[in-house]
Amino acid sequence: MTSMRRADMFTSDGRPSDDDPREHGPAMADERTTLAESLRCQRLTLELKCAGLDAGQMARRSVEPSTMSLLGLVRHLAEMERGTFRVLLAGQDVPKLYCSETNRDGDFDGAVADPEVVAEAWATWRAEVEFSTRFLADAPSLDAIVDDPENKHGSGGGSLSYRDVVLGMVEEYARHMGHVDLLRERIDGRVGQ
Repeated sequence: MTSMRRADMFTSDGRPSDDDPREHGPAMADERTTLAESLRCQRLTLELKCAGLDAGQMARRSVEPSTMSLLGLVRHLAEMERGTFRVLLAGQDVPKLYCSETNRDGDFDGAVADPEVVAEAWATWRAEVEFSTRFLADAPSLDAIVDDPENKHGSGGGSLSYRDVVLGMVEEYARHMGHVDLLRERIDGRVGQ
């Protein structure tokens, strides 16, 4: 994924900005394109809502006892991209990025106000998104099946179609974009359309 041109999604009237890259994707597309576009827009929303913030702002926690922060969410979503596309779908045997058996919340716990930690998180997230985007584009069919016998990916311990997995990733992002809205508003009062 290339670096996004900064668009001002924060508009005074709440209407979409002409510069908003989420507003000009394909319309009336096939299923794969529609799912990929939905996921692309969720990813862009994360980038847009975090734009212009420094390391301290990115690492600012929500409210106790939560350890949630924008930086933690970037790290969490990189972890989710990796677990979903590299591990579950591509079958790669790669380690987790931030979490472990002894620290299940490493993605949030390690989200500290350090510019290098922020830069690393974005670079990692972008690398995982790039892999995921290529994988989805090259997948032979959304009807392909993958097994999740231990329910590590929310299958209930069974089989999932690629379609189900991609839709689950769209839902993961959408769920967290509400958190991102509130975190950004807490930082500087800005809300998006």
